[in-house]
Amino acid sequence: MHSRREPRPERTRALTVHSLNQLLLFSALVLLIAVVAVRLSSRSGLPSLLVYLGIGIAIGQDGIGFSFSDVALTQTLGYAALVVILAEGGLGTKWRDIRPAVPAAAVLSTFGVAVSVTVTALAAHYLVGLDWQASLLMGAVVSSTDAAAVFSVLRRVPLPKRLTGILEAESGFNDAPVVLLVVTFSSLGSEHHTWYFLLGQIFLELAIGLVVGLVVGKLGELGMRHVALPASGLYPIAVLALCFLAYAGGAMAHGSGFLAVYVAALILGNGKLPHRPAVRGFADGVAWMAQIGLFVLLGLLVTPHQLWKDFWPAVLIGLALTLVARPLSVFLCLDRFRLPWQDKALLTWAGLRGAVPIVLATIPMVAEVEGSQRIFNIVFVLVVVFTVLQGPTLPWLARKLRLDERDEAADLDIESAPLERLRGHLLSVAIPPSSRMHGVEVTELRLPPGAAVTLVVRDGESFVPLPSTVLRHGDELLVVTTDQVRDAAERRLLSVSRGGKLAGWLGSGGSTAVRR
Repeated sequence: MHSRREPRPERTRALTVHSLNQLLLFSALVLLIAVVAVRLSSRSGLPSLLVYLGIGIAIGQDGIGFSFSDVALTQTLGYAALVVILAEGGLGTKWRDIRPAVPAAAVLSTFGVAVSVTVTALAAHYLVGLDWQASLLMGAVVSSTDAAAVFSVLRRVPLPKRLTGILEAESGFNDAPVVLLVVTFSSLGSEHHTWYFLLGQIFLELAIGLVVGLVVGKLGELGMRHVALPASGLYPIAVLALCFLAYAGGAMAHGSGFLAVYVAALILGNGKLPHRPAVRGFADGVAWMAQIGLFVLLGLLVTPHQLWKDFWPAVLIGLALTLVARPLSVFLCLDRFRLPWQDKALLTWAGLRGAVPIVLATIPMVAEVEGSQRIFNIVFVLVVVFTVLQGPTLPWLARKLRLDERDEAADLDIESAPLERLRGHLLSVAIPPSSRMHGVEVTELRLPPGAAVTLVVRDGESFVPLPSTVLRHGDELLVVTTDQVRDAAERRLLSVSRGGKLAGWLGSGGSTAVRR
């Protein structure tokens, strides 16, 4: 007697070569449109995130008709994009610029966030009528600032380093506590803990994330400096892998992965790594792709015709956040730091919101918190409306407050390539327009013994310089150093770039000491 064999169900292939071709074509077109749109956003003064959101909305249900509603997938990809964005932010942040601002930024990222959450939650409850859990979630979600949105507006209006340092450090630090607050508030209905237990848990997770970031960053820097990889293109990959390792290690240790990745990237970006400009350039490109993909995905997730009923609630909460919560947190938290009122006024208006609040708004949706869809709609409208309002006016405010000029020369762009067999280094030095190295003779650089300028590239032509060769803006130098004097040569080049030929003879302004 033969048993009857059941027919096997047909296997469906999730991705075929034909569908892959369509996906690649569609993705390439979206990326090209997004890249071209950056030009439009730079001319108008609007952050590029609005353009990318617009692309996603145009593709979505009320546009071309592509339907997408997977909130869990959006949250997962959003977390991955935020890891890349934070890694790029840390790699591109100069520690010497933000070091004086770290205390102020730390206070803004903790006590300032608490003030902002409280005031915004009160406004959401009493002005809009949200229940207390939804109000606390609303306050927490919109309390995180976005450095990418701020600096995309201020590229044409440079700020003093004391302000850029606070903005960069605050935006890098405040994501971690805000994420923890949103996750905590989303679980209020299912988990019952005292407020001091929740507060202690948040600080413990921040401490774990800080330790993991420091360990991965320091060990990664040490390893990268002593291991010569066979190809220069491997260095950016290794650095990003270390950043991902910091995030994953921090998260799996029940700490803040976002704080871990930012701290690790900050250490790696300021370490003496080979091919630093190449690493930063690669990270910058990957971060642009992450931002484009994230904003387009968020634009796809939203349904525009459902947003109109939440327009005025979003405006009311946004006004409370922008005109009450943010100024109160800035002036209260920075009172003891004796900053001029002009600095505080600009920091108040520079609290732009970007991708982070919209991504965080998906957390209560995944947790199925009551009213979470309305929270997402309000946050989406708030980010768009107030970015349109604050973005174009931020450079104008900086000029009115006379905060649009830098008081020191820009640093050199120095790239180091290790020469392991020769026990030496090649330093590739580009002289920017604001450098005081312009007009300095090669002999006046006074490089330490064991270092020499071997080649100069000017206007596309290369030549071996003489001791009397006068350097100019736009020159690219090739400096050969031994291992022993590499650090001293780099410090000397940076010092001359800031202080000119008399660097080292004029007090602190020409000191050869470089803050790290």
